[in-house]
Amino acid sequence: MKLVESQKSKVKRLLLIISFVLCPLSFVLAQSDFDAANAAYADGRYEEAATLYQALIDEQPDAVLYYNLGNAEFKRGELAQAILNYERALRLKPNYKDAQYNLAFAQSKITDNIVEQDFFLSAWARAIRNNLNEQTWWVLSISLFILALIGLLLFLLGRETWIRKTAFHTAWIALLFSLIAGLNAGSLHQRDTLRNEAIITQGIVNAKSSPDRSGTDLFTVHEGTKVTIRETLGEWSNVRVGSNEGWIRSSCLERI
Repeated sequence: MKLVESQKSKVKRLLLIISFVLCPLSFVLAQSDFDAANAAYADGRYEEAATLYQALIDEQPDAVLYYNLGNAEFKRGELAQAILNYERALRLKPNYKDAQYNLAFAQSKITDNIVEQDFFLSAWARAIRNNLNEQTWWVLSISLFILALIGLLLFLLGRETWIRKTAFHTAWIALLFSLIAGLNAGSLHQRDTLRNEAIITQGIVNAKSSPDRSGTDLFTVHEGTKVTIRETLGEWSNVRVGSNEGWIRSSCLERI
């Protein structure tokens, strides 16, 4: 029995040593690939750079990698792919200023630069929501809820009037903002789970009145246009662009 335990401990020690060796090695290899991609971009080898960035993203998605891939695609003239990757970078890092600037610049180059005409309160609420990622909103919501519980406890147990008043107002305000943060987190989770936003990746696409070729052409969208997917039926997707709705082939778009 002692011999078996000794062998097990040796195996564990060996695995631990291997992990300590491989972890830095994997980091060095990843950094080496990242440097190689940056070097290819600097040398004007944009297709090679895009391939290297994509390989790194396949291993571990990252906002900086999506941003760099978007830059490489833009340099290659692949406007739709550039916009797609800037959007993906902003999904991971909403306050990424460089990605915001480059996305706006790339969108100014597309044929259909359609701006959603939302009620101003809806646009304002969505802008606030998009300032933080889902995890941050959840942490904020939980923290504020704990603060609300502390305020409630002080209100119930406090002896001084000013303490009870302060605790009461702190509790309901913290609870209100905890609810708002939770709703924002839930909204982002739904958005990222459903992935119902997409970019048109083909040059010119005719949206039809029904999910088949015989449908009437309703409107035309061009490469790089952002659409909202409302429904999918077979190889067709029902999309909304501004105030227009129609069916296009799912192969003509790529989800963000």
